[in-house]
Amino acid sequence: METELRLLWVAIVAYVLSGSVAIFGLILKRRPDGFVLAAMAGGLLLHAAAVALRWDRLGHGPFVTLFEILSSNVWSLTLIYCLAYWRYRAVRPAAAFVMPVLFVLMGWLMLSSPEEGHFPVTYRTPWLYIHVGLSKVFLGCVLIALGMAVVVLLRRQGLALGRLAGLPPDGRLDDLAYRFMALGLVFQSLMLVSGAIWAQDAWGRYWAWDPLETWSFVTWLLLAFALHLRLTLRASAPAGAWMIVAVFGLAFLTFFGVPFLTTSPHKGAV
Repeated sequence: METELRLLWVAIVAYVLSGSVAIFGLILKRRPDGFVLAAMAGGLLLHAAAVALRWDRLGHGPFVTLFEILSSNVWSLTLIYCLAYWRYRAVRPAAAFVMPVLFVLMGWLMLSSPEEGHFPVTYRTPWLYIHVGLSKVFLGCVLIALGMAVVVLLRRQGLALGRLAGLPPDGRLDDLAYRFMALGLVFQSLMLVSGAIWAQDAWGRYWAWDPLETWSFVTWLLLAFALHLRLTLRASAPAGAWMIVAVFGLAFLTFFGVPFLTTSPHKGAV
């Protein structure tokens, strides 16, 4: 376990360094894109090694305890953002706003116990990997959209105009953000379907309106409404940005609040 934890902490240091350089780069009007990407990628490799060692030692993936769930989410969200950072130049300045969200999860991870937990029989199914994987991609897409939405809102409020002036115009950021939101809707829809199939195998019902199922569906409705509003009423960039903030806020609470407060079969930390 000691080797796993050492790798994890070094990975977190790399993540924090990457995010800090991105933040100070924005403040100082610099574009240290190469360093930010390299530090992020290095942290991902170290973190992947830590997860793989724990997986091999325990014989199951990082799906059971609070420590494992937070660790896997930090890794997956960073991976998704890293890929977007590498592929889309317009996404890169948003690192100054995306990474602090991940810092919150990293701080929570560092405070949680790394002890192993019981792996339930209902988790021994390929649908677990499909369902969890789809959910992580969904949240990653909305996180990327959130970063661009924050840029739009700060500029419309007249904050940090000089530092944000060199970024793509609001219309471009709004369009790209909603492309990621649409992708998020696809993956969340597939997540709900795969979750229902898993529930039928595990508990003998496709849907029971337990707290996590209910709030996941509410999040889906809000995301679908945000996209509908954007397409039909041609909502302004600031209005669209506020909708993205609302969707991410609800999704974040659904992912990291409801599973740890409910006693339903969906309870996250077993």
